[in-house]
Amino acid sequence: MLGEHRYEVALEWQGDRGEGTSGYRAYGRQHVVRAVGKLHEIDGSSDRVFHGDRERWNPEELLLAALSQCHMLSYLHVATNHGVVVRAYTDAPTGTMHEDGRGGGAFTEVTLRPTVTVADASMLALADELHAEAAQKCFIAASVAFPVRHEAMSVVVG
Repeated sequence: MLGEHRYEVALEWQGDRGEGTSGYRAYGRQHVVRAVGKLHEIDGSSDRVFHGDRERWNPEELLLAALSQCHMLSYLHVATNHGVVVRAYTDAPTGTMHEDGRGGGAFTEVTLRPTVTVADASMLALADELHAEAAQKCFIAASVAFPVRHEAMSVVVG
């Protein structure tokens, strides 16, 4: 299972309004992301502040989603290895991006806020501790150039 893994997606821009990119406001930011074997496409755009369609996913939201998903999947793996029985898991991540004044910018931080529901009160302390190990195993968090913080909470079923 060790080794290199390749991932592929296809992106199609849908924003030509008949003028192409003749001006900054002349084109739409709508696009579709597809992957072979996936049941659903992702309807994307830019953030509304960048003339995008607020009803479509923007890359910044997808980055938050990827970090949240990766941490959750890593956490569930780690919890299983340590005998912590997770019954529910939710997250409400937030991120901060700063524009650089030259038309670009970067995220400066993301905070994940997972709430983990465990089967028994005896698992609470370990459940909280396991977020550090899960963070080390998350491929996406290891690939970004900004801190990914965790404000986790564990609760007991019922």
